[in-house]
Amino acid sequence: MASCLGGHFGLNQDYIPVADFYADKSIFVTGGTGFMGKVLVEKLLRSCPKIKKIYLLMRPKRGQDVASRLTELTQSPLFESLRKERPQELNKIVPIVGDITEPELGISPADQEMLCQKVSVVFHSAATVKFDEKLKLSVTINMLGTQQLVQLCHRMLGLEALVHVSTAYCNCERERVEETVYSPPAQPEHVVTLVQTLNDELVDRITPDLVGDRPNTYTFTKALAEDMLIKECGNLPVAIVRPSIVLSSVREPVKGWVDNWNGPNGIIAAVGKGVFRTMLGNGTRVADLVPVDTVINLMIVCAWRTHLRRGDGVVVYNCCTGQQNPITWQRFVKTSFKYMRKHPFSEVVWYPGGDITSSRFQHGILSLLQHRLPAVLIDLVARITGSKPVMVRVQNKLEKASACLEYFTTRQWAFADNNVQALCRSLSPEDRDTFDFDVTNINWDGYIESYVLGIRRFLFKESPHTLPKSRTIMRRLHIVHVLGQVLAVLFLWRFVFLRSASLRNVWRSIVELLTRAARMLAVA
Repeated sequence: MASCLGGHFGLNQDYIPVADFYADKSIFVTGGTGFMGKVLVEKLLRSCPKIKKIYLLMRPKRGQDVASRLTELTQSPLFESLRKERPQELNKIVPIVGDITEPELGISPADQEMLCQKVSVVFHSAATVKFDEKLKLSVTINMLGTQQLVQLCHRMLGLEALVHVSTAYCNCERERVEETVYSPPAQPEHVVTLVQTLNDELVDRITPDLVGDRPNTYTFTKALAEDMLIKECGNLPVAIVRPSIVLSSVREPVKGWVDNWNGPNGIIAAVGKGVFRTMLGNGTRVADLVPVDTVINLMIVCAWRTHLRRGDGVVVYNCCTGQQNPITWQRFVKTSFKYMRKHPFSEVVWYPGGDITSSRFQHGILSLLQHRLPAVLIDLVARITGSKPVMVRVQNKLEKASACLEYFTTRQWAFADNNVQALCRSLSPEDRDTFDFDVTNINWDGYIESYVLGIRRFLFKESPHTLPKSRTIMRRLHIVHVLGQVLAVLFLWRFVFLRSASLRNVWRSIVELLTRAARMLAVA
């Protein structure tokens, strides 16, 4: 297993540390209020203290203006370290009113002019990551948003790097994915014309034909966005970062930090509550999971490298773990169980357990017995007692989320990461430590423990002080779980025993043999 610690560092006396590259520079970030964007902003402020400004594209939301949203953002646990140690850094964040779905990104002419004068580095992470998003909205955000950002970048006088966040799965029809931009599954301009010309109902009807053998509109539009970027970037200094399945932070700024229910997060949370016990997938397949802070560190260093080696053209970085530090779905699930029992959530319905199975028939039977029937019974009791029935609705959502993941849990890809390894080797030891994206450093057992604790703390908002009580309840549930299994086996045995004369004869023979053996031993 290779590591970026090996080989020549490529350092010389002219080496510019990453943090120094960002000194006195202003940054523009799209998607800065999203999961990855928040980590990016926090890391830039904390590890590049001489940075000048970070401009965040933000829109009013749910009755909140951008100033209120920014205050809410900086009050999150993610920024706790900065709030305590260097609160003045938070003043460097400047909201830019805009909307990725609007023409010219919804940015006013005055703000556009200001950005074009002052911005040196752009991070484009705005995207809809919903797998089942309507094609029209997915095209508007993932494709047209990228196109309009590139047009804005062409007007930036001092642009030194544009880092575009894509996904490792935008070429999921290939088993091996190199660090290159492949031919798109359709002509981007044709798809744009279609969704802009046809009504919503017709677009929805033709979506399966357009997407083809890809699992969803997300991977489809992200592939088209890469092609649009290549065609329209001209001589701009561009890098593309393709993360695989992004989970909680491994180290920074808070171990286990996560703020959404997307992807495996919602499933693992439901498993920990004891309401989800079976999932379709191949346990021997590699689960290409990557911590969010690993991706962010790579993005920050990518901008540094893109400026220093501008003549190399558009460079792609597959940010993945499957080649250097693989973990299977089976190991991920089993280890998650281990730590969900060690650090149980509050109000657990049943003892966490279950498995990932590659048999669709077995999965269907288990879903009926372990998900559907209990949900119906719980809702029936709720109605009788005057409570609101919710479990069937919860199971519907969980099964929909599980179905979205099936494509990825039943297949395996080999994502080449030569560019990532070369970039890691080019760093000084200090920068390699500060901006660590070497995935061989991930200890999966410890990481999954912090992931489970992160779900408990940040998604369920449960205090560590509730752990002793939760562990007491978990021990009781374990006893009940084991007793239930024993009773089930005894009931099944009795049911079969009473209906089978041949089985009773076999049982009598076994008892007689055991009795004779006991007598012989007694005589001896």
